[in-house]
Amino acid sequence: MPAAALRNTARVPHQAWSGPAALSEVRWALVATGFFALGLFAQLAGLPGWLYWGLYLTCYGSGGWQPGLAGLQALRNRILDVDLLMVVAALAAAGIGQVFDGALLIVIFATSGALEAVATRRTEDSVRGLLGLTPETATRVDEFDVERQVDTAQLAVDDVLLIRPGERIGGDGVVLEGASEVDQATITGESLPADKAPGDEVFAGTVNGTGTLRIRVVRPSADTVISRIATMVAEAGASKARTQLFIEKIEQRYSVLMVAATVALLLVPLLAGSDLRSSLLRAMTFMIVASPCALVLSTMPPLLASIANAGRHGVLVKSAVVLEKLADAGPVAFDKTGTLTKGAPRLAKVHSENGFSDIALLSLAASAENPSEHPLARAIVAAARAAGAAVRPATEFASAPGRGIRAQVGDHTVEVGSPALLRAYPVAERFEQAGYTAVIVVVDGAPAGVLALTDHPRDEARAAVAKLELLTGRTPLLMTGDNPRAAAQLAADVGITDVRAGLLPEDKVGVVRGLEADGARVLFVGDGVNDAPAMAAAHVAVAMGRSGSDLALETSDAVITRDDLAALPAVVALARRARRVVAANLVIAATFIVVLVTWDLLGHLPLPLGVAGHEGSTVLVGLNGLRLLRDRAWPVRGRS
Repeated sequence: MPAAALRNTARVPHQAWSGPAALSEVRWALVATGFFALGLFAQLAGLPGWLYWGLYLTCYGSGGWQPGLAGLQALRNRILDVDLLMVVAALAAAGIGQVFDGALLIVIFATSGALEAVATRRTEDSVRGLLGLTPETATRVDEFDVERQVDTAQLAVDDVLLIRPGERIGGDGVVLEGASEVDQATITGESLPADKAPGDEVFAGTVNGTGTLRIRVVRPSADTVISRIATMVAEAGASKARTQLFIEKIEQRYSVLMVAATVALLLVPLLAGSDLRSSLLRAMTFMIVASPCALVLSTMPPLLASIANAGRHGVLVKSAVVLEKLADAGPVAFDKTGTLTKGAPRLAKVHSENGFSDIALLSLAASAENPSEHPLARAIVAAARAAGAAVRPATEFASAPGRGIRAQVGDHTVEVGSPALLRAYPVAERFEQAGYTAVIVVVDGAPAGVLALTDHPRDEARAAVAKLELLTGRTPLLMTGDNPRAAAQLAADVGITDVRAGLLPEDKVGVVRGLEADGARVLFVGDGVNDAPAMAAAHVAVAMGRSGSDLALETSDAVITRDDLAALPAVVALARRARRVVAANLVIAATFIVVLVTWDLLGHLPLPLGVAGHEGSTVLVGLNGLRLLRDRAWPVRGRS
């Protein structure tokens, strides 16, 4: 496999995708194969030598000019590229009359390069498909209610867009007016459209239903969820795994030694009286079979194929390094709300005091929580609207992760958060003992009441936990800021026995670091809101990306965009399978090199057989890696 192609994975021109033949590597490989077939026919038919030689040499030019040029450019930077060595070996074969053998080398060499180009383009194609979901124009409405069609790339924060029924939404925003249902399958994978009302978030590229919406843009076009997803997929394709970096590190030294050994194999027999043709033939055969092409190709195609496959199934893996980390991770540490639970808690009970009615308490709490993205905040706001309580504008909003929020609502300073806001509050303790999540509301420094919320575990949570325990061989654990009773109840529902409750964000970091200090490679799964510090401390972090929040996309190493926890054991199993394929490829490549080199040194290895063996191993490991592109490679049942 051409090593330069691996180094330029992210720099393939963004041309329109129209199948594999649209790639220049594929086109030139097909041209070279065609001229090789014509030359072989002419040779076997006994036609004049100048004819089949001309056809073979045309095969050399069409199949070898790209890797040859790349090799010369690398040589200018003092990098000895195996691409150049293969072209030199082919030309040397022609120089001693073995034009057929050299042409065969060029054809198989070009074919292996085309295979990797196809794998790379499949990853890039997924990026273009994502970017193509966003419409080119949107209807912007000014302060005078005048509509104007504008390019979505020019949208700015606070622009107001009119979204008519059936239209794709042009930017990430918040609904100002109207009610509709929006098909968000492209972002979250939800099979049913999501109901949208004022205050709800919508995403670029999703499809509006039967209602008309007015939305306020909250992110510039370059920062929309769909754009950031596409960027992450592209960056994943450009990244290099640790195994690949190690191979590239030794490749240069190996190539220099290989050239020195080739020169020795040429000169020593000549000095001993051997003829030039046989010495050169043995030396060129050695150069071909000792080249590490198959070793170079062993690593990245399986990892790139796995990243592309995971992306098609709603898991965005940010790099090949992350895929390697997923393969050796364990134990798995789960956040609670929005991760093991559905992330849609509901208000169950309200307790008000100190002169506040239930409606007044709910109104103040919802007004203060309205700017927050936390699932509990959304539940409080939704309950207030359902009860007819006013949700007023809040100012001076501030959030303390793991504790709560503070905001100014009218003349009142409102604090909403965990029982940690007060040293002792018997009402909150009673709610917690009953298994609820208690949220305290403090107004102007005095307790005003308690909101009791409850959430339900995801339908797939128990099966996902069991599969992860089977895959990693380690007991998963639950880390949450919720009270111990609510946490224990959820843990029992999903099959977790190790529960760490009442944790602040810094406490979660301490737990993760403690596990890592004991040799564990923690896979932390959270919703990206309060979990950023623990995500940063973990060996590898995965975010449930339903909210599309900045933290979910930026802090984590991978994002499950379809909000399906079953995808977590599936991607871990896929990562482990990719690791096994990489290991198998390395064994195959090394075995071919050792056997062919030994044969050439100790016996007489025919050049055509050496070419077929070396390039055949390269094609073999390439095809073995590309198997992970198939939908069947996605472990739907989380099998390892």
